[in-house]
Amino acid sequence: MLVVSSRLPLLLKLSVTAFVAVLVPVYYYYYGPTNFLYFCDVALLLCVVSVWTEQPLFASMAAVGILLPQALWCFDFVGELVGVRLVGLTAYMFDPNRSLFLRGLSFFHGWLPFLLLFLLRRLGYDRRALLAWTALGWGLCLVAYFFLPPAGTVLPDPKIPVNINYVFGFDDAKPQSWLPAPVYLLGWMLTLFVVFYLPTHLLLRRWFGRPATLSSPSVGEAYQNAPGFAMPTATQLGVVD
Repeated sequence: MLVVSSRLPLLLKLSVTAFVAVLVPVYYYYYGPTNFLYFCDVALLLCVVSVWTEQPLFASMAAVGILLPQALWCFDFVGELVGVRLVGLTAYMFDPNRSLFLRGLSFFHGWLPFLLLFLLRRLGYDRRALLAWTALGWGLCLVAYFFLPPAGTVLPDPKIPVNINYVFGFDDAKPQSWLPAPVYLLGWMLTLFVVFYLPTHLLLRRWFGRPATLSSPSVGEAYQNAPGFAMPTATQLGVVD
């Protein structure tokens, strides 16, 4: 019987799935469904798909989209931890009005980039990820801009997110005012591609590059590589007098 071994540990698959199974209903209850349109939350869900399917495209897309921003999150968190304010991305992690449980769940921003690098090490990098994530990321920006609450919106529940993916500026309390809103949105989408997505893609292609389509070995190749397999000789096949 031919047995195909998994490239990822079962414990990893179960652990990531269990974490997401807890996070999704909790986030839905406290933050609402629109919270899952943040780049980092989408990347986490793509990570789960990649862990189970062992297809590199999903992990590669998540890596292109969030490796650099989440690296900034990690530096900002360390800065806040030692009392140095960098950009304030992780100030909410030290907000006493948020429960430790919620803040603990949000710590996935810190370990997700390292998990993605591990997945790329095991599965390889799929070069289609740049275009795939760019299309997805830009689509999320357009949805947030046209259909979701802008910066400065006062909602009955302050935990419900506004200004998702910073499509109205970097201050959730008020929209940016130095550019017309559509111009800022276009500039932000181009910045995401040029500053974050493209450099990450180039680095990952160099470090973990593999062909875009990873073909599985044929049945014949699998049997040839199986322990104890030996090619029959010409005499055994009856082709030598």
